[in-house]
Parts: sequence; structure tokens; C-alpha cells
Amino acid sequence: MRQRNDPTESLIIFTEETKLPCLFILFYYYRFLSRTYHILLFKMSTAQLASFKIPEILNEPMKGYAPGSAERKGLQDALAQMEQDLPFEVPCIVNGKEVRTGKLAKQPMPWDHANHLCTYHEADPQTVTSAIEGALAAKADWESLPWNDRAAIFLKAADLVSGKYRYKLMAATILGQGKNTWQAEIDAAAELADFLRFGVKYVEELYSIQPGKNAPGNWNRLEYRPLEGFVFAVSPFNFTAIGGNLPGAPALVGNTVVWKPSPAATYSNYIIYKIFEEAGLPAGVLQFIPGPPAEVVGQVIAHPDFAALHFTGSTFIFKKLWKDIAANLDNYKGYPRIVGETGGKNFHLIHPSAEIKNAVLQTVRGAFEYQGQKCSALSRLYVAASTWNNGFKDLLLTEVAKLKVGPPQDWTNFIGPVIGRPAYDKIISYIEKAKAAGGEILVGGSGDDSKGYYVQPTVILSKDPKSVTMVEEIFGPVLTVFVYDDNNYEQTLELIDTTTAYALTGAIFASDRKALIHASNKLRNSAGNVYYNEKCTGAVVGQQPFGGARASGTNDKAGSMAIFYRFVSARSIKENFVGLEDSLYPSNLV
Repeated sequence: MRQRNDPTESLIIFTEETKLPCLFILFYYYRFLSRTYHILLFKMSTAQLASFKIPEILNEPMKGYAPGSAERKGLQDALAQMEQDLPFEVPCIVNGKEVRTGKLAKQPMPWDHANHLCTYHEADPQTVTSAIEGALAAKADWESLPWNDRAAIFLKAADLVSGKYRYKLMAATILGQGKNTWQAEIDAAAELADFLRFGVKYVEELYSIQPGKNAPGNWNRLEYRPLEGFVFAVSPFNFTAIGGNLPGAPALVGNTVVWKPSPAATYSNYIIYKIFEEAGLPAGVLQFIPGPPAEVVGQVIAHPDFAALHFTGSTFIFKKLWKDIAANLDNYKGYPRIVGETGGKNFHLIHPSAEIKNAVLQTVRGAFEYQGQKCSALSRLYVAASTWNNGFKDLLLTEVAKLKVGPPQDWTNFIGPVIGRPAYDKIISYIEKAKAAGGEILVGGSGDDSKGYYVQPTVILSKDPKSVTMVEEIFGPVLTVFVYDDNNYEQTLELIDTTTAYALTGAIFASDRKALIHASNKLRNSAGNVYYNEKCTGAVVGQQPFGGARASGTNDKAGSMAIFYRFVSARSIKENFVGLEDSLYPSNLV
């Protein structure tokens, strides 16, 4: 027998004299290698040298950006640098490698639509196929990685978000998505870091939930397996943090994810991908494929290994995806999980006992922060007549008049641009519909799209509680008011509950505790998040799990442990330590 010097490439030459002994040697040699390999593989996939406890998790502290502060200078420098360097080029990322398809699209800046923040390569069918195949190939190694190592990657990513990349992420969100400084801070910095850190906390708690009873001689366990196949994440433009959470949450529990970001948030989402990469996320766990929504989504959900959809976007699109998934059901290995958060037609109810100033200020914030482009934004306001006429109306119009409109990087502007041409046209059309239906424009009602897509904060008074702007989602800085007779409180609760198909958020303002609780009970199914004497926006990870039902989504509560149940498939394991002594039951004996 003669062997080459490279032990991994054995060239064996037999003669008649050596044939039999060599075969025995060969058999035991490869048996030894095989056993050694499987032992190493077992150790790699199950090694756990200690029971680890994650660090204490707290919400990311908010920075104030006061004049002269270090954080204001840091953000100013990041904005200046980004404006100097744009436009950027964003590739697809497949298996950790940049893919440039040559099919280019632009992410315009909504405050200066003649220019764009980045040019990105749209995924073509071959790129999508490679991304899916890569996600499936990466799955075994990722799901077998010890939990503490997966957790460490996400905790490091959170520190990169809140530290090294804080101002860069905020700058991309301000320039590309039109958020002012405060809105960018609570989104791209604080909430994204919170999603990552609290996600680790919740998964640790989830894994610790084990059967509480064991029969003598038995040990029962629960294994929280990732789903069989891959997860598809489709993220929106309006929250950079959601861009990180939609692919991140399934990945944290061992899934591999194909991620299609919103065209209007491509650059900030690309930065998030690079943060995950720097934090140590293995290649292939997240596949980043910007591209034309219809084509990419259609190809992905047709794949037999499609296991789940994690979606935030419009109700219309979510319903269509649900139908398309149902139509493909016979092609899948299992029943795909569908997790979605969509639109809202969110309400404030002002009882005669409400404290007027607080109710007004909360209303202004709820309706007009980020130009009303939050799924939780206030858009219908029900005010008792006595309250409306006793100072609420005057104070509301005074406060709305204070809101400056203009480029988001100008520190004095409260209202920035809406995200793009389709949004601008839709919002203006709804204002015109309200006028045609007899609605009274109390303030605002106009727009300017010459340089950016600006809509003035608008308040409409409607005498019809079922007028078009009281019923349909607008997703812009438009608030419609219905003034109800103080004696019609009960009927108004019925209106709130039945007027729209949505059930996302709502707020009840009252000092009268009985009225507050009565409204809360009557409106139990009208909102997944309800607030007492507080605006209907601003859910904080770890404090108010977020989500709604009816047409607003599947109410799986992002920012809580509940969301992670949707991306695992539990396996029960029962181990027997003591064998049976007889096949018969004791009752069979005589």
C-alpha cells in the first residue's frame, strides 16, 4: 500500500498479497474517522459548559440633543458627512457576499426628491433563488450554535446600534425617511437597541419554560426548535427599528431569514445588516435582498421550504399575501406561520371629565408626530361638546399652529415630509374628499411638493361620524374630529367600536374613573393597545407589547415574549430511566 503525502487524499494500490489485510485496515481506519467525526459534530452542536445568565436588560436611555450637547454635535457631524458622501450604492447580500445585479433603483430623499440617498441593486430571480438556497444551507449550523453565542451576537449588535453606529443610523433615517431628530432617536437608536436586548431576555425566559411535572423514573423536557424551512421578513419604511426586528426576532431563535427591506428605507436597513455582520452573525443567516416587491415576494412564497412570513405594511398587501400563501398551501412542507402588523384608524376619546390641556397636547403629539406616518398614529378624535366648547378647540388649534413644517435636519421643524409621491397624492386627495363631503378644515388642508413632499398638519371637523376620513386609513398628518353630545357617551362608544375595520390603538381621556373603565370594557376589542390619559402612540419595548387585531394584524405583540412563540416549533421529549418489567397491566393479573 502506498499513500500520498496529503492524508486527506489517500491513493491505495493493492497487490494480491496485500489485498485482504489492507481491506481490514481500511475498514477500521474509516470507521475510526467516522466515529471521531460524529463525536466532534455532536460536541459542536450540544456543548454547553455552563448555565449562563444574560446581563440585566434595561431600556436604552434617550438622549436630548440640547443645543451645545455632545449628542447634537455627534448627529450634526454624521448628517454633514452623509450629505457630503451621498448617494451611496447598496448591493444585495447573499451568503455574506455582495451581489450587484446591475438592475438599479433609487431611494429618493422625501425632503429633496430631486436627489437620492442611495442607489440599490434589485434582486433578480437568480439572486432570490441563491438567497433561499443559502438560507437553507446555513440553517443547520445556526440552529445548533449554543444559545449563549447567539445571544452574544444580538447583545453586541445592540451595543453597536446604541454606540458606534447611533448617529449614522439616525442620519440615514432622517435623510432617507424624513424623521426629525427626536423621532429618529426613539426609533433608530433606542427602539432598535431595545428590540435586540429585550429579545435576548425574552428568549432566555422562553427557553426556561419547561414541563413542571415528571412521573417517577421519567424526565420531561421541551425543545424550542426553529421552524422547518426559512422565514421571510418584509419590513416597512416608517420604523428603522422594525427593519431590524422583523428579520432579527426569527433569527434569534435559530431561524435563517430572507429579508426584503422597504424601497424607502433601503439604506438604513443596509446599515442594520452591516451591524449584524460586525456583531458576528454568520454569513447566510440573514439574506438581504432589496428589490421589486411583487416579483420578490411572489417568488419567495412559492418556495416549498417557505416556513413563515414576518410582515409590517399595508392591510391590502397583507391580505393579498395571506391569500397567495393559502393558494400555495399544497406546495409547502407544513403550514406557514403568518405574522403581520398592518394599519390602524386609531382613536382618542375625550370624556367631559378629561383634563383639557393634557388631552390636547397628547392629541397633537399622537396625530402629528412623524407626519402621522405611524401605524399607531391618531386619526379620529371624539370630543364631548362641553369640553370642545370649553377650551379644547381653541387650545388644539393654537398648538397645531405652532408646528413648523420643513426639512427634518432643521432642528426647529416638528413636521417633515411624507415619504413619497404616492403618499403625498393620497393624503391630499383625502383632504379634498373631506371638503367635498362637507367637512370643515379648521387648520391646514394644503401641501407643497415643489422640493419635498410636505403636507400641512390638518384638522377636519366632521358632522358625520362615518365620513370618509373618519373611516379610512390616510397615513398622514390629518386628524378628523367628531364632537358628540355629552348625553351620547354610550352611542359614541358604539361608533368607535364599529366605524372602522381596524383595531390597533386607542386612548381614553377621563378623570371620572367609572367612565374610563366603562369605555375600556366596551372597547375591549377595538384596540390591541389602549392608553388611559396618554396618547395612542409610543409603545416602548419591554413596557407596552405592541399589536392589534381585526384588520390591523395578527396581534402577536412585538416587544414581548409572545412574538417568539410564533417562530419556534416546540418538541416534547420524554426520557425513561426505569424500564418496564411486564407487558401486562397490574389489572390484568389474577
